[in-house]
Amino acid sequence: MATNQFKLPSPYTRTQLSPPEEDEVYNNHIKTAQFADSECREFGVAIFGIGRAGTIHLLNLIGNRRANILYIVDDDVKKLENIKQSYKRCLGETSFLTSKDRNKVFVDSKVDFVICASPTYTHEVIVRGALEHHKAVFCEKPVAVTVEETKAIIDLSKKVNTPLLSAFNRRFDDSYSKIKEKVRQGEVGKVLTVKVCSRDSPLPSIDYLKTSDGIFRDCSVHDIDQIVSVLGEYPNKVSVFAHANIPEIRTINDVDTVSIIMAFDSGALGIIDLSRQCVYGYDQRLEVFGEKGMIKAENKCPMQNLEEYKLEMTKKTPIFYSFASRYQQAYKKELEHFMDVLEGKDKLLITGQDLLNVFKIAIACENSWKTGQTVPLIWSKAELQ
Repeated sequence: MATNQFKLPSPYTRTQLSPPEEDEVYNNHIKTAQFADSECREFGVAIFGIGRAGTIHLLNLIGNRRANILYIVDDDVKKLENIKQSYKRCLGETSFLTSKDRNKVFVDSKVDFVICASPTYTHEVIVRGALEHHKAVFCEKPVAVTVEETKAIIDLSKKVNTPLLSAFNRRFDDSYSKIKEKVRQGEVGKVLTVKVCSRDSPLPSIDYLKTSDGIFRDCSVHDIDQIVSVLGEYPNKVSVFAHANIPEIRTINDVDTVSIIMAFDSGALGIIDLSRQCVYGYDQRLEVFGEKGMIKAENKCPMQNLEEYKLEMTKKTPIFYSFASRYQQAYKKELEHFMDVLEGKDKLLITGQDLLNVFKIAIACENSWKTGQTVPLIWSKAELQ
């Protein structure tokens, strides 16, 4: 009886609350269930490469009403046949090609955009061929191996006025996007440090690492982009310590454990803890510390709400095992973003200059590791536009 005085009127008579914007899954479900946007453009799509990332994009496109998969291109003929048989109801009109027949994709007027998820060394040829035929390109980073080739590709994209997106999927992660928003709104005040922990799981194969272009250009670019995206500025110098603890990685002249410190004109410091191996799962954390407080994104778990309590222990479920599960929603959102760009509903979140600048920082980090010296970075006005 003591709390009866606090009883509220019937919930049917009170103002109905809206779902929080953070619950994007539910909000998107409601939007879809209304079928209000019945008219939508259908895009003809070609996918190059059905490896780790390519498989993710394939499955996301199969379930996307705006996408019509016209071509799948891969040099593993057995894999192509397996896909054809496994998804014959979904891909009945899809053509399966090897890379020697890639020009069939480029000359097909029904193809609106190309997804490039093939090995790194093949990107430049595929991206260039698509752009020269006015096909928009969604490319897993990098778009080319060298800075010069990357600049040429970006210039070509501008020349033919055709969108090119280098896919940094973390930009589309809900928690990271929210942190950036709150930091830019001043909720932590002047930023003092930004820390990224990025420990890979599972350990990539040596065959993959041999063609990955090294940990700095393959892995650290994501962490670098994360920090500069939050801060809205680029570092003036970088200092790196790194080591190859795994013998097989040492033999290919790469490293597996890296610490990066970036200094910024604002006085902020960026700190990256990067590793190729992590036995307990895909460790992905972001922390921003400022004069007014701290905001951070911790690891996500498949069963976040499950905890086990016993006399001898308290146990939670493991964190996500790999990028495919950790960034599942981000992969879907970046594809939706790209199609929105093609429909004129949005502008590219990641520009060619963003890509070049991150590439420049990654190379500076690589040079710092090789020389043991702090490497300064000088930025032109054109690079900062």
